[in-house]
Order: sequence, then C-alpha cells, then structure tokens
Amino acid sequence: MKKLSNYKTIIKYLFIPGFILTVAGLLPIFITQTQSILYLSLAIAGGICLFIWLVYILVTGRSFWQKRSTQTGTNALISTLSLVVILALINFIAVRYSPRIDLTENQLYTLSPETQQLVKSLQQPTTIYIFDKDITPQDEDLLENYQRYSNNFKYEVVDPDIRVGLTQQFDVQSLGDVYLEYGDKKQLVQTLIAFNQREPLSEIKLTNAIEKIQKEYIPKIYVLQGHGEYSIEPSPEGSLSQATNSLQSKGYEVNPLNIVENSGIPDNADVLILASPKRQLFEQEVTTLQQYLDKGGNLFLLLDPNTDPGLEPILKDWGIKLDNRIIIDGSGAGNIVGLGPTTPFITNYGNHPITEEFTNSISFYPLSRPVDTVEVENVEATSLLVTSEQMWAESNLESEEVIFDPQEDIPGPFDLGVALTRTITQETVNTQTKKDDNTEPINQNELKDSNNNQVNEEPENQDQSENNQIEDNNNKNDSEQVEVNKQEIVNSNNSNNKTMESRLVVIGNSTFATNDLFNQQLNGDVFLNSVQWLSNQDKETLSIRPKEAKDRRLNLSPSQVNIITILSLGVFPLLGLVAAGITWWRRR
Repeated sequence: MKKLSNYKTIIKYLFIPGFILTVAGLLPIFITQTQSILYLSLAIAGGICLFIWLVYILVTGRSFWQKRSTQTGTNALISTLSLVVILALINFIAVRYSPRIDLTENQLYTLSPETQQLVKSLQQPTTIYIFDKDITPQDEDLLENYQRYSNNFKYEVVDPDIRVGLTQQFDVQSLGDVYLEYGDKKQLVQTLIAFNQREPLSEIKLTNAIEKIQKEYIPKIYVLQGHGEYSIEPSPEGSLSQATNSLQSKGYEVNPLNIVENSGIPDNADVLILASPKRQLFEQEVTTLQQYLDKGGNLFLLLDPNTDPGLEPILKDWGIKLDNRIIIDGSGAGNIVGLGPTTPFITNYGNHPITEEFTNSISFYPLSRPVDTVEVENVEATSLLVTSEQMWAESNLESEEVIFDPQEDIPGPFDLGVALTRTITQETVNTQTKKDDNTEPINQNELKDSNNNQVNEEPENQDQSENNQIEDNNNKNDSEQVEVNKQEIVNSNNSNNKTMESRLVVIGNSTFATNDLFNQQLNGDVFLNSVQWLSNQDKETLSIRPKEAKDRRLNLSPSQVNIITILSLGVFPLLGLVAAGITWWRRR
C-alpha cells in the first residue's frame, strides 16, 4: 500500500516534468525550424507524461478538481501556458516581419531615404560580390537591409581560393574587393582590407555605385574659373573638392572651365557652376552665358553678398533680384553651435524636387544674402530655402548691436535660394544659332552656275554626249535638291513647335558647399540635389545622402582613467555597502 501511495504521489505531480519536457522540445522546433531527434524525443516524453497525468486525474474523480490546491495549480498552469503562447507569438512575428527601431543619432542601422528609393527602383538584377573569406556581422546586416527593399538586390560572399573562375572574371586584385554587377555591367565598389586594416562596408559608396552604374549617359559638369571662384582642387583657402568628389562618385564628369581660354562653352556642357566670383565677368562672357541658357543650358549660381559678378543681363531675363544685405538669424540658433547671428539656420524648404525630402532638417549658410524674384514670361520660380519670421536682411552691420530696423531692413520670411525653369521654343534656339553662326549660307543658284561653268571649261575635244549627260545629271540633282529643301522646310516648321527647358538655381551663399561645411547637416544634399536637378537627372533619386557614424570616442588622460577606475571599483561599491548597512541597522 505504501508503494502504491508513492506511485500515486509521483503521478499526481507528473504534469510538472511533462510540461517542462514538452516546452523544451517544442520551443526549439518552432524557433529554429529544425526537427532534430533530441527535440522530438523531449516533446514525445513530455506528451506521454502529460497524458498519464491527465488519465490519472480523470480516474481519481471529481474530488481532485474541487481541492483548493488543484484550482490554484490549474490557474498557475493556464497562466504559464498563456505567457508561453504570447511570447512564442511575439517571437514568431518578430522573426517574420523583423521590426527594427534605430535609436542611434544618425540612424546608422537604417538605410537613408535616398538608398531606399534607389533600391526599390532597381529594374535589373543587382548583385554584390564580396571577395573575402568571411563577412563581418555589421556588413552582413547592412546588405540585408538593402535586400529588404528589393527582390532584385542580392549579395554573395566569394572565397577567391575556391571560386577561381569568378575571381578571374571580375579581375579581383586583392582580398576584400567588393564588386557590383548590374545587368552586364561590373564595377568596383570598395576594398575592405587596406594596409592590413579592415574597414566596414560603406552605405555611401555602395549607394553611389548603384546610382552610377545605372547611368547610360555621363553628365558633364563645368565649374567656371578665372574670376576668383572656388577651385575644384583642394586648397587651404576653401575649395569645392569634396563636392566635386561626391559628384564624380555619383557618375558625373566634373571639369574646370575658363570661358576666355576655351573660347566659349563646350557643346557637351550639361551644367555650369559659378561659385562666388570675386571679380566681374567680361561682357563677352556674360553674353556667352546668355546664349548658353537660350539654347537650353543649365546654370548654378552661388553668389555671396558684397560681390558683383556683372550678371545683371542674365538675372534680369530670369526675373531675379539680388539684395546686398546680410541675413541675420534672430532665433539664436547660430549661437548654440558658435556660429553667431550671421549664419541663418534653414528648416523651411519649398515644394520642389531638390528639397521635397528635407522636411524640417537643418542646413545653414554663413554670411548669405536674400534672393528675390519677379514674374517674367515663360519663367517659373520656386522657393528652395525659405527664412523664418525671426530672420531679417540687415543693412547696417557697423553698429555694436544688430537690431531690426523696419525702415532699412527686410523682414522675414524671404528666399535664400530659388530654382527657376524657362520654357524655350525650338524657333528661339534656331534663331540664336543663326546669330552665333558667322558663316554665310551657300546659294544653290551660285552652286549651279559654278557647276555649269566647270562643265563649259572642259576641253573642246570632249564628247558632246558626255556634256549632255552631265547636263541631265545636273537637272536631276536640281529637282532632287528642291525636294530636299521642301522636306527641310516641313521639318523646320514642325520642329519650331517643339519646346525645351532651361534651368537655373540661385543661392545667396557659396560657403555652404565648401570643404569645411559640405558634410555638415544637409548642406551637401542641397548642392548635390541642385546639380542633379539641373542636369535633368531629376527622374532619379533626389533625397538625403547616407550618413557616416560620428566619432564619439572620449580621449582621456591617464589621470582621468585612474579616477574613473577608482570611482567605479572602489568608491561607488563602498557607498552601496554603507547604505545597505545603514538600512539593516535601522530595521534591526
């Protein structure tokens, strides 16, 4: 009887090991999606235990369920099972839909809007090949982020020692090379291992490579020189070298241009950039720029205050009025970062492809001027950078205290940058081309007389039949020429109905695009998006570029390191023990 009682006691509590074994077997199966012998054995053993226990409970009668201990245990079991089911559902949803919350300052683990749009728009299979033995978890996480936005994006880690054929196909030079394949195009993205040091895969380089490899045409950008403008080469006095490198990484060709030395503007110029000329342009240069715009050209003007480049004819044609006052930011935003009130912080942007993704993000422009526009026929102006009501254009900076004067100053809001489009008919382009062409057109009658004279000057002993044949050929050519001329007139009339667009962006500041400020906030995005829109590449992604991680490391001296060590290992633990001792003594 005693042994039977012991068996009953064991069976009575058999649900505990049964539940533990069942959970231990089923949970790994659901999480790992693998059915190993160990997991199945645990689940089966737990199920048998639960079955035996359940049969025992049903056989023993109703008295068992009426016990208080049974009710309490049952409630605890149901609560535990409910918690396990809820946790399992949460893990299942998390694995299936992988929700992510990025709390880093620059959203380091979230692809930028530009990258997201670019990857979503991939039309052909795009594959990233990492020629390396292995890949870091950080690089793998970045590539998986790309893969989430398009089925056309894939990546593959290639061991150069195993897949020799593929390595030779891409002409891999060193371990760690990352190549991009888009359709039948191949391009090197970056090398992860250099000078025995490994660097992480860069979103900026990868996104720029994808954007560049999709271009069928390489836009030509020319930066005007010769009047004190910023150079595209590195310079201690400030330059556009970082802006130039960013454009080149996106697939643009950037070259300096001196209109005088070049005797004009190249025919393949997609965009001209004039960045803060310190001296006036020659009248002939201004005329050349006007003719370039009249033919559908695109111009980017970065004009600082207290400068006069002599562009009044162009500005007047486009309805632009430059004010020489300095913009003052009365909100105090510049004081926070040590730039002062002469640096307006812009957070209000116009409804335009250049700035439509910027929302309330920040860009700033030290020592800038207002840009006003008036209505001009066939010209459409759109605000890009709009100042706030706390800003004004100051005319007197010599006083010790800068205060808004309603009599002389301009109150905000007003524009700091504008984008303009001008509709041009083909007839206007043809007219402008004729003005530029100094050669006289050849008269067809004179050409005919010349041909006849040449025929008459042939030797007298020439056969008369040949002369008649030449005359017949001339008459035939004349009739064919008339038909060609008629067709040219028809085509010309049809082409005159076609229209084209010339684009212009004017910003009352240039220092925002220089090396010191280009990578700060949205400054570089304003510049790059403007060039991209001017080059008629606005069908592509115009958005915010990927950001790199900021260096937040603290450089501590040896004494500071010792102080931190003493506080963390000695002082704070000792204070905790003292507080615990005092609490124990008071409650004793």
